[in-house]
Amino acid sequence: MKKKKTVSVDTTRRRFMAYFSGLGLGASLVPGVLWARMQDSGAQSITLAMVTDALKLSGVEFTEAERTQMVAGANQSLTRSKAVQAFHIPYDVSPPFHVNAIVPGVVVNKVAKPIAFSKPPSVKVPGNLEEVAFWPIRHLSELLRTKQVSSVDLTKMYLERLHRYDKVLLNTVTFLDEMAMTQAKAADADIAAGRFRSAVHGIPWGCKDIINVKGYPTTWGSASMKNNVPEFDASVVEMLREAGAVLIAKLVTGEMAQGANWFGGMTRNPWSVSTGSGGSSAGPGSATGAGCVGFAIGTETSGSILGPSRTCGVTGLRPTFGRVSRYGVMALGWTYDRLGPMTRYAEDCAMVMSVIAKPDGRDMSISDLPFNWAPATMDIRKMKIGATGLDGPISPDGQHMMDVLKSLGATITPLTIPNSKLPQVSDGYNFEQGAFFDEFVRAGKVEQMTNPPRGAGFKSARLLNVVDYLQMSRIRMMSMMELAKATAGFDAYFSVTANPAGNRGGGAPGAPGAAAAGAGAGTPAAGAPAAGGGGRGRGGRGAGAPAAAAAGAAPNAPAAPPQPGPPNNNAAGYPGVQVATSFSAPTEAAPAGLPQGITIFGPPFRETEILFVAKSFQDVAKVHTKTPILKA
Repeated sequence: MKKKKTVSVDTTRRRFMAYFSGLGLGASLVPGVLWARMQDSGAQSITLAMVTDALKLSGVEFTEAERTQMVAGANQSLTRSKAVQAFHIPYDVSPPFHVNAIVPGVVVNKVAKPIAFSKPPSVKVPGNLEEVAFWPIRHLSELLRTKQVSSVDLTKMYLERLHRYDKVLLNTVTFLDEMAMTQAKAADADIAAGRFRSAVHGIPWGCKDIINVKGYPTTWGSASMKNNVPEFDASVVEMLREAGAVLIAKLVTGEMAQGANWFGGMTRNPWSVSTGSGGSSAGPGSATGAGCVGFAIGTETSGSILGPSRTCGVTGLRPTFGRVSRYGVMALGWTYDRLGPMTRYAEDCAMVMSVIAKPDGRDMSISDLPFNWAPATMDIRKMKIGATGLDGPISPDGQHMMDVLKSLGATITPLTIPNSKLPQVSDGYNFEQGAFFDEFVRAGKVEQMTNPPRGAGFKSARLLNVVDYLQMSRIRMMSMMELAKATAGFDAYFSVTANPAGNRGGGAPGAPGAAAAGAGAGTPAAGAPAAGGGGRGRGGRGAGAPAAAAAGAAPNAPAAPPQPGPPNNNAAGYPGVQVATSFSAPTEAAPAGLPQGITIFGPPFRETEILFVAKSFQDVAKVHTKTPILKA
């Protein structure tokens, strides 16, 4: 028998007060007096005598019939509130409203075309198989296709590396050795029979530990959820399994999808093991950057794919909102959350997306639009590529990106995204998380978290009323339309603004994610603080906690007035791909240097365009081929 949940007195009081506010009595003494009478008497409902007494003390007059109606209405409100709170809502149930990144003025391609990857490279398996650990999926796939290696060979190699380097990097929560070997043998049997299921067939991968894998713990990075064993797979896990990919591990998420800290410690950056990997897709970034998986799936609410991708020097794609199903994945913001691949090469992202970018009939926010990847048919000379910040100091990485693209015949067009005159409002996920974690909070589980202050945002979300949330959502829509107008006609864009204050890679020990690592050349880019928060929930600020508290200000200090800024492309659901563009000079702490990077953005559902720009840069610059110096 399920234990009956305790109904929060504070929550019941708010519902009670809301009822009387609806009668126009919110500013009077009536609700407060009535509530006090109930608490003093220990009553679970109000009586006519209580209402009569409260009205008399407040100097408000109503007829007996009106008072009787108030009693019935207030008690009904209390009963409904208790019933809702006592009812268990499964975590996989989302509200029946869905954000669409397509707003008036946004044009998308609805015509499906055949997917065609680049011509396979000529590859030869080296004597030491570990030398392929950092190879792109395209190369690994060709080794499998030509039967120079088996999926079992690759799986054993990646599992061995994952076990070895996890002792230093702390990037894995659950090793799936047995499952992995079973899937790898099945993949090899298919290849032997001439069945190559997809571009990622036989490739070992890992998923962030807020993604359900049936029968295995999905801990959300929190000590309070160690025993959470889902009874079903996330859609993305199903899709990749059916495509023949081999799942080898549940990779670390920062606690409740924030930062790089979890119940096992702090996940480390393979380029500088004394620093954090960024978050909250900490494990996917670290494991991919360390050559411990063929690819990984991360998640992002605000910076959690782009941030750790930059810190760990990997190619991470934050797809358009509504491109990849979130079914079976912990939510922070139903109208913000996204899943995407974290790889070592732009075309690798396209290979993964060819499998997972489709409707599943479960996540109703997904748009049924084609993912048309065919780089041989694309011409960078015909693309409209924008750059913001050309009217000021230009970063070395921004200049490098432009120089390489221009050498290929691309034209870089100045792009201005004006500061918005709309009110600066809080991101909606700060309040949506309050609903997702409501039962968790009322059950007293926040105190069981590894870092209980992480749960502050789950509680403070209740301070916002639904009218304000919807008004802020309407302002968000207006901001999305502003960004659509500013970027109309562009296929891709990035920022070249110099940011000397930006961290040069790698969060400091104990840093809450990518807040330190997400800044830098090109990252707080072109219309959004893209990777700057570092967490699904912005690891740098405590996900919903007041900014003053996050900054160490006095709790009652007045909030600083919001500063105007350009429309937020994260809130608008735009895609972005993080690309390493250079490395800092080697140091004792970072013997191979630290990766620097730029995020290339695009209008909704232009993933193929931004990936093509990224691939074009990588094919010339070769920065992505550099590997870290690791010691077990």
